[in-house]
Amino acid sequence: MRNDHVTLRSTAVFDLLAPRAPAVPVKVELRYDTRDPYAVVAAFRTGKAGWVEWVFARDLLADGLLADSGEGDVRIRPSVEDPESVFIELNSPSGHAMFEASAQELADFLDRTYDVVLPGNEHLWVDVDDALTHLIPHDLA
Repeated sequence: MRNDHVTLRSTAVFDLLAPRAPAVPVKVELRYDTRDPYAVVAAFRTGKAGWVEWVFARDLLADGLLADSGEGDVRIRPSVEDPESVFIELNSPSGHAMFEASAQELADFLDRTYDVVLPGNEHLWVDVDDALTHLIPHDLA
């Protein structure tokens, strides 16, 4: 386990897509924290109310830049019409949203994460004892 943790942040604008309506630009903050080296957080600005955060695998984002990726609540795929764009689809019990984002901005963000934690080396950053402490109730110890 490593102790020199790093948090990376990048701001982007994704276009929220809706049928028969113009795209709506949405400010998004992408975060990567070595305390959870397998994950990426996308925080979407929801107006004055604040932010809505989605956490998904860094590998899902990387795979989605190249081909359809994801089977659950988060799906990512490159645009067929525009190789410079990626579609990000989010599904939850409260709704569905489709975003179009810059493939280059996402790739640049991923490259920055790889500069900190190479793919395949995520396990070197995980504190298993700390994770188990949070998962196991204290009264069982």
